[in-house]
Amino acid sequence: MSRIGKRPVPLPKGVTATVSGQTIVVKGPKGELSRLVHAELGVTASAEQVVVTRPSDEPRHKALHGLTRTLIANMVEGVTKGYQKELLITGVGYKAEVKPYGLQLALGYSHQIQFKAPVGIKLTAPQPTQVFIDGADKEKVGQVAAEIRGLRPPEPYKGKGIKYAGETVRRKAGKAGGK
Repeated sequence: MSRIGKRPVPLPKGVTATVSGQTIVVKGPKGELSRLVHAELGVTASAEQVVVTRPSDEPRHKALHGLTRTLIANMVEGVTKGYQKELLITGVGYKAEVKPYGLQLALGYSHQIQFKAPVGIKLTAPQPTQVFIDGADKEKVGQVAAEIRGLRPPEPYKGKGIKYAGETVRRKAGKAGGK
């Protein structure tokens, strides 16, 4: 058995999971998430836990078993605690400003960049050089963080750009200089 897949996903107080066909819906205090489960896997939800079962011990079924259980566990954690990513902006004149539609970013280009937040994602900028991305869906939070970082990734010579908090940028030496 898959060590991860065979463990049931516990449901905390205030969280409900319902399975209809191949769709699982998890509701909690931070919102509601739904996901389509692979047709060959079985998912059963009770009042206190969700259990994922697989039809055979084929390597493909083993991989799907652990993956599905982890995705459901991430859904449960998302609707209870939520997920957050932090981005740091480095560079002279580089800044982020919260607008009603999302973020307005000044990243050294000739124009301001307007980033629209998708549904279920909350963008905050307590400081002009710091951006927090909050949401219940782990995939969506990570994708939005990657898209914002992709607008101006950190460059290796001066380190200017947008990076994840805790990310280290490998720096390079510049030109050696003349005679």
